Amino acid sequence: MDASSQHDSDGQHDVDVVAVDFRDRSTDFSRIDRAVYEVQQQFRYSYPAPICDLRQRLVVVPRLAHGDQRVLSHCLETSQPHSRKRMCVDRFGNVIFEIDIDKVEETVDFDVSLIVERLAGERPHVEAVTRQALETYLRPSALTRSNTTLRAVAADIACGGEQGTELAIAVGGWVFRWMTYAFDRTGVHTTAGQALAARHGVCQDYAHLMLALCRLLGIPARYVSGYLVGEGGTHAWVEVLQPLSGGTAEIFAWDPTHDRPADARYVTVAVGRDYRDVAPVSGTCCGPHAGQLSTALRVTVSHTAREIAA
Repeated sequence: MDASSQHDSDGQHDVDVVAVDFRDRSTDFSRIDRAVYEVQQQFRYSYPAPICDLRQRLVVVPRLAHGDQRVLSHCLETSQPHSRKRMCVDRFGNVIFEIDIDKVEETVDFDVSLIVERLAGERPHVEAVTRQALETYLRPSALTRSNTTLRAVAADIACGGEQGTELAIAVGGWVFRWMTYAFDRTGVHTTAGQALAARHGVCQDYAHLMLALCRLLGIPARYVSGYLVGEGGTHAWVEVLQPLSGGTAEIFAWDPTHDRPADARYVTVAVGRDYRDVAPVSGTCCGPHAGQLSTALRVTVSHTAREIAA
């Protein structure tokens, strides 16, 4: 199904804007029970010479429902008129677009438009989860593989005596205190062990380190990519899966970069074992030169509603 044809009429309604500054640290986001966001994102590849047989994979549109999050409208367009687009769902439930383009002379753009609603605080986020999925989120992945130092840190955290979600929060707090946020000192191939040793990185590294420690402690956990409204570009955090009866799990989202729950400011795009599963853009082409990727992102709040105090 072509995602560009899927538009919920609710996304066309006029809404009243409530003045809430999502950068204001004094704002009680637990009191915001509905928020609607408009997302505009562009990915542009530029080539110094023509290329052919471009095969592009994009993970940029959220699943229609994720906990209290709903996608009201979404559209993905390309600047090449004769491109071929397919949509599928991967093993983690993420929406994947595959786009084929025979030839690009100089540039190609991929434009994403989203309207996303969060209805915070309605009820816990519970998903149907198979035993295989839980085991997948317990095993180390390429970017969260274990080493001696990670095992020692996990053992030390376990001495605190916390269990379940409280233990995951303790892990997130440890990562927050250990790491220093720093741009341009790590990359998409940096592992949790390397981030631990360096003691610096970006949100991706904080998430990988928390994932590695959670998995060593027997806590199923997955990587989340998305947006943190009010603080710039894309963001990464962690979801912990607490198994329940009947083949379900309660999902608890924690941001180790800020040492807090993922509240109404967070918009989820995709989940996986680590960054490699949810990279927004990836692909191949034939040509004498590699392309240069540039991105632009704008996330705006179109509506918020607070709880009315009794």
